[in-house]
Amino acid sequence: MRDIAEGIAEWQAAGARFAVATVVRTWKSAPRQPGASMAVREDGDVIGSVSGGCVEGAVYELAREVIESGQAQVVTYGVSDDDAFDVGLTCGGTIELLVRPAGGGHFPQLPGLLSALTGKRPAALASLLDEHAGQGDRPGSAGSTPPERDLVIHADGTAGSLGDPGLDAAITERARGLLAQGASEVVRVGRAGEERRDDLAVFVQSFAPPPRLLVFGAIDFAGAVARIGTFLGYHVTVCDARPVFATRKRFPEVDELVVEWPHRFLDRVDVDDSTVICVLTHDPKFDIPLLERALRSPARYIGAMGSRRTHEDRLHRLREAGVPESALARLASPIGLDLGARTPEETAVAIMAEVISLRWGGSGRRLIDTTPLPIHR
Repeated sequence: MRDIAEGIAEWQAAGARFAVATVVRTWKSAPRQPGASMAVREDGDVIGSVSGGCVEGAVYELAREVIESGQAQVVTYGVSDDDAFDVGLTCGGTIELLVRPAGGGHFPQLPGLLSALTGKRPAALASLLDEHAGQGDRPGSAGSTPPERDLVIHADGTAGSLGDPGLDAAITERARGLLAQGASEVVRVGRAGEERRDDLAVFVQSFAPPPRLLVFGAIDFAGAVARIGTFLGYHVTVCDARPVFATRKRFPEVDELVVEWPHRFLDRVDVDDSTVICVLTHDPKFDIPLLERALRSPARYIGAMGSRRTHEDRLHRLREAGVPESALARLASPIGLDLGARTPEETAVAIMAEVISLRWGGSGRRLIDTTPLPIHR
């Protein structure tokens, strides 16, 4: 829902009625993961996607029905081993959706959740799917009507209720754990939050703050990397010690623009295991002290631009500075995948493609050359 938060916030502010469809569970090679959302306004406007195009037409019609009836529905689309449903996914996967009304008195917890999302604050949304969940893990065909009970978990408290204080407390604890992992999933519990799996199904959707992309070096390549990073949902910072280059005119889209020596800036930034660091300066006086610190941080990805000769010189300098081989092995240099990139924009694609590949365990090869491996591992 984060991707469409600004759009539905505008609908909410205008007093419009709409429906929100969210993927809650998937089986096999589903095209979108739990949490992917699509919204339909009463006048027919649509934002977001739940399947990349396979079932959007059917979901659109169902969303219009939900707006008129005011009743949420849990539906399943796809093809299982033995059953064919009304709408098939060409990928062969199966998705389960929660389609719910909003606006006009429905989904009262939504404004508070949207405020957190647009403000890039952590939050989780727990929604009751089914009061009789003990039917195994295989999907059903369609049509159940869930109660409209929601609990929003913020960093400093909660809003709403799932119907029982014990259940609220148990789900809040589970949601905080999922939020720390950036994960969304269906949780099965007893009616009062007991450790059982046969009473209730609750979908917990976590909205962790956007991961950070730290780009060092205010050059044309940095601008291209920053634009793609923003598109991919990162909180983007560009840092350079040279004020003549680090200007808003050159980098209008970034979340943060810093004029400071890169290593000093990194010393005061919270770097976690979701942070991406791209060092594009290829100047030893900036690179070496910066990389010394970066390689000792928990950052998910650390890449540095430069030729192979520059890379060898950089490794030599870092070894002299006492950086261990285990840390040097984390350095992606030369940065990016081998796409044959030439322009700043092509190079930025190569860099962020490497980041995506490492995040999800991709091979970086052409999909046609990975047959018969599954596309989504």
